[in-house]
Amino acid sequence: MNRLKRFFLFLATAVLAAATFATFAAEPPLKFAVGLFQPDKDKNDATYRPLADYLSARLDRPVELRTVDSWEGLAKSLANGETDVALMGPWGYVLANHQAGAQVVATILYDGKPEYFAIIVTHPKSGISKLADLKGRTFAFGDKGSTSGYLIPLHYFMSQGIDPQTYFSKVLHTKHQAIETQVAQGVLDAGADYNRNRNAMIEQGLIKADQSKIIWQSAPLPNDAVAVSKALAADKTFVARLQAALSDVGEVLKSRPNLLPPHYTGFVSRDNAFYKPIRDAGLATGSLQAK
Repeated sequence: MNRLKRFFLFLATAVLAAATFATFAAEPPLKFAVGLFQPDKDKNDATYRPLADYLSARLDRPVELRTVDSWEGLAKSLANGETDVALMGPWGYVLANHQAGAQVVATILYDGKPEYFAIIVTHPKSGISKLADLKGRTFAFGDKGSTSGYLIPLHYFMSQGIDPQTYFSKVLHTKHQAIETQVAQGVLDAGADYNRNRNAMIEQGLIKADQSKIIWQSAPLPNDAVAVSKALAADKTFVARLQAALSDVGEVLKSRPNLLPPHYTGFVSRDNAFYKPIRDAGLATGSLQAK
């Protein structure tokens, strides 16, 4: 009799496990895209793989991770259905919200704060100490989907009556890491970046602090967003589960510190209103058209 009971217990356990696996497998993979926060795609994928695996476990659903190397591209992928959930820059989020109804569900925390700063950097020996010194020099923006690398510095220049195309001798658009590297090498006179990237590159030994000088800093800006597509935003149950999983990351980091890159300390739930300063800058520069 005991042997028979053990058999039925084993059978019930096996059936339950098979049903759980079948349910998990039946769920379509959640397409999770991350912006290029690291120097290259391979490093970016490796850095955010633990977060993707964590979300898969918490949501009981396969998660497919991929890196999208431009903020504009990430916004478009949310719009065209290639991405379900994205970790993306603020301006990229505002574009995706404006163009395709994507909705923010959380903001990432950096050293416990949901905000960061756009900056303009130069080499200490460039002879540049203020924005007026930039006239006739070479200058680099990030891609046109970047908040700190393009939108916010452009907005500031416009507020000062500066047209970058005529003010600078040459205007480039490139990646944040390349801007910092070329400024530190003296190849480029100045460029736009954000404080988190500059700090990280100094910590990693990619640039030297004494080869980089900040000559302008913005007001605080909302940090990177976790956004969901318009279709997923309508699923309130899913959104609530995703927000709960993200809210718990701060606690999970205590035992799994590799879940996020250094200095990132979790997520906090936020809605569209938090990104109003970015939207306002987009409208003011004409980069965003009022509806």
